[in-house]
Amino acid sequence: MATGPKRTPWQRLRRFIVVAALAVIVGPFVLVLPLNLVQPVTTAVMLRRFVQRAADGKKPYYPRRDVVSHEDISANLHRAVLASEDDRFYLHSGFDFEEIENALERAKRGRRLRGASTITQQVAKNLFLWEGRSYVRKGLEAWFTIVLELCLSKDRILDLYLNLAEWGDGVFGAEMAARTHYKKSAKSLTRDEAARLAAVLPSPRRWSPNGSVARGRAAGILARMRYAAPREAERSGR
Repeated sequence: MATGPKRTPWQRLRRFIVVAALAVIVGPFVLVLPLNLVQPVTTAVMLRRFVQRAADGKKPYYPRRDVVSHEDISANLHRAVLASEDDRFYLHSGFDFEEIENALERAKRGRRLRGASTITQQVAKNLFLWEGRSYVRKGLEAWFTIVLELCLSKDRILDLYLNLAEWGDGVFGAEMAARTHYKKSAKSLTRDEAARLAAVLPSPRRWSPNGSVARGRAAGILARMRYAAPREAERSGR
């Protein structure tokens, strides 16, 4: 029986590149679009913590998380997280170039280069990606960030963030954070409690919301919380 011409190594490589490129371009849309309707079952960070906790013999092995709706998370925590992590969240499209420029200016003046990662970027990284600073990982993070912004509303991205953020060893999501640290629901968090929870987000397994570092950082967050988070309508004067 006759067979077709054999592919050369170059043709096989070209086919692989095309398939891989399509997977990278289309795959994130397949993963992100359902998030309009459902919460993710798990995240890349939670899976890493599961492996670490199992290796260390910590129980429960799988991190704890209790997903709640937008209405079941205190407005104080919404505001505190924006004030702490990304106060221009409603003004940018996933990348805060103004904050990046500010961070570079601070570095030029001899101050430590601080990250300017937006909430959308953090959702992309926490949900889908591995740890590290390689160009491949950063490129995928950028593409996932664009896809998240194209497919989901800002409020939905913020809700995802609040339900998947890490708030302690084995503690994920606003509801579990509130119950673990303050013995109450996320809906009942006060301004001070919300500010303290937001204060530990950069290093949740090292800092406690009730510790001195959180107390110091929360003071600045509370000051910013006095003002509403800026939105597109305010910027354009509508």
